[in-house]
Amino acid sequence: MNIIFHEAFYGVYAGDPAAAAGRMEPIIRELKKYPHYTFITPEPAGHEDLQRAHSDTHIKTIKGSPTLYNVAALAAGGAIKAAELAFAGEPSFGCIRPPGHHASGTSCWGFCFFNNMAVSLLKLMAQGKIQSAFILDFDLHRGDGNINILGDHEGIRILNPSSGNEKDYLLEIASVLEKAGDFDIIAASAGFDEYVDDWGGKLTTGAYREIGAMMKAFSEEYCQGRRYALLEGGYNYNDLGINIHAFCEGFR
Repeated sequence: MNIIFHEAFYGVYAGDPAAAAGRMEPIIRELKKYPHYTFITPEPAGHEDLQRAHSDTHIKTIKGSPTLYNVAALAAGGAIKAAELAFAGEPSFGCIRPPGHHASGTSCWGFCFFNNMAVSLLKLMAQGKIQSAFILDFDLHRGDGNINILGDHEGIRILNPSSGNEKDYLLEIASVLEKAGDFDIIAASAGFDEYVDDWGGKLTTGAYREIGAMMKAFSEEYCQGRRYALLEGGYNYNDLGINIHAFCEGFR
């Protein structure tokens, strides 16, 4: 399984929890323990890639801070790399930051700047590779940017599970996937802040493994095995790497 990562993601580019020092290092240390993960270095998304999801005014605003723009474009490029590898049949996890699911076409908030999911899926669509996609957003916070950019797109379905406890949350995902039907690809906005010891206080490490396994099974039955995930939230730095590893073990 591929892990998309660039050492620039270690850098502190803003004053928010997603950008904080020490967030990415435990993730990479954990994943590098296992030989079945292949680390791939991405290139930044180009202006044309960003334009598919964002207005020129929004892109220009982010460019006003070169440090922020460079890392945000790199994160979007990491999402593109994960999507392209997934389309080729290689499951991939974009271990990227800044996150993206709160970035809309003309605005952003919630520690996000460019919508990594939208940039990556719209690139595959522009290339004629896919016409449909299922997005599972299991971050604590509803991915309003994903919805604003992609929600009205014919062929795209977005699930933001909302059940109040772990058992019902997993059942909700399983029930929707069981009835969803065929898609060209499945992708996750993979937030880990629903963790029992994070802001959401709901999901155990084992639940993340189960979510990964459900996505794998769905992709193999309905998407020719095409699947990828992009890091969104997750702020318990001590356990974030363990939870991401659990998800990837189910997902790979």
